Amino acid sequence: MNTRKIVMTGMFIALGIVLPIAFHSFNMGGPVFLPMHIPVLMAGLTLGPLAGFFTGVITPILSSLMTGMPPMFPMLPIMVFELGVYGLTSGYIAKQMPGKTYFPLIAGMIDGRVMAAVVVFVLSTFFGVQMSPWTFIKGAIVTGIPGILIQLVIIPPLVKAIRNATGMRLDHA
Repeated sequence: MNTRKIVMTGMFIALGIVLPIAFHSFNMGGPVFLPMHIPVLMAGLTLGPLAGFFTGVITPILSSLMTGMPPMFPMLPIMVFELGVYGLTSGYIAKQMPGKTYFPLIAGMIDGRVMAAVVVFVLSTFFGVQMSPWTFIKGAIVTGIPGILIQLVIIPPLVKAIRNATGMRLDHA
């Protein structure tokens, strides 16, 4: 990973910590607007799968340690895997389909939620967490509809602007 990618990864991680704080400050709940998801998906789409993955894994850990959001258990492990897969999948597919944003974005969102269901299944089966994977995912999708719509509307133009401003192209990453 080159210096520019490392710096931009750090920027996306910082944004992933600051955005939820801002949303919670104005009582715009995280589970509804999903502010931590936005920088992770953008990292995958602009920097590629590795940087997207690291952004998705590191952001919720640092946020939890610094702000208590998400709570350490059971939400932190769920979000670490979910967001890591968001960044990995969106970055991988964006790299395979240069210039495309919507398909990699939607694929990342779907894959991340599937991973969240898998983690909830593991936590409920082996660690006694009282959660149903299906109920959790259904609730996350229904509650998160405003955030999902925001992601679909604002991420593609932001990614295009970042790609244009930085000259970064994933097909050469």
